[in-house]
Amino acid sequence: MFRSGFVAIVGRPNVGKSTLMNALLGQKVAITSPRVQTTRFRIRGILTVPEKGQVVFLDTPGFSKPMDKLGEYLTAEAQQALEEAEAFMLVVDGSQPAGSGDAWLSEQLKATGKYCLLLINKIDLIKDDEHRQKLKESYLHLFSGYDAFNFLTVSALTGKRLKEIPKLILKHLPESPAIYDEDDLTDQRMRDIAQEIIREKAMQFTEDELPHSIAVFIDKYDEADPACTRIYATVFVDQKSQKGMVIGKSGQMIKKIGQAARQDIETMLDGRVYLDLNVKVKENWRKDTQFLKSLGLQ
Repeated sequence: MFRSGFVAIVGRPNVGKSTLMNALLGQKVAITSPRVQTTRFRIRGILTVPEKGQVVFLDTPGFSKPMDKLGEYLTAEAQQALEEAEAFMLVVDGSQPAGSGDAWLSEQLKATGKYCLLLINKIDLIKDDEHRQKLKESYLHLFSGYDAFNFLTVSALTGKRLKEIPKLILKHLPESPAIYDEDDLTDQRMRDIAQEIIREKAMQFTEDELPHSIAVFIDKYDEADPACTRIYATVFVDQKSQKGMVIGKSGQMIKKIGQAARQDIETMLDGRVYLDLNVKVKENWRKDTQFLKSLGLQ
């Protein structure tokens, strides 16, 4: 009996959703960062269990109150996943007690009547047994009386108990042939993943100064030479003062971003990559609907 279907990975911002999906797939298909609003698209990750089934994970932006046009888009993306999915994995930060945001989100999931697997992530960070139990119970209480529910305590970083997830999820997916080819890991285009990797590195190296102000656009993705993929991209910031931060003294910061991104893209493509980065200012781009559309955020 082969089962397949879509499973949305949902949760508040910065709880480890993308890290979890990458760990489940055994390969990086979604960028990660310790900052909110890192994931901007519903990214599909495809896990095929031979002779058992296929789980198509939807890695969604975190649910949070929108503050601008970008925030509105991210909220809409996350909401759309609730409608598309046949089951859910709710990822929570088990090192903190359940809050009002977790309660609100659990109510949204229960209202669908669909199966939900609660994944209590990061709880291994708490060493005191009594405190750890209280934290766990604060999340279990959110699903009190809801039958289509199960839970696991996991660690997306160490891989603890992740192998149990597909077994639990597949039981709740419909009997169906595979949606994607068995060897597929994502339906994203390589240029889109490259774009996200560049943004990840820019966020990583600029740290707390301007993570949400960064956008990346691939100007040209040239695969004509089989020996080397040539990528030309623009890193956008939304204020003139930020341009110098991304370029750095004598161009050292943008060089550092480019080197790190190129290495990750070469690993992804298993081949040589030439990467050319430029930096431009697009003031208040997060409020510009047309610019967001040009980035694929629509």
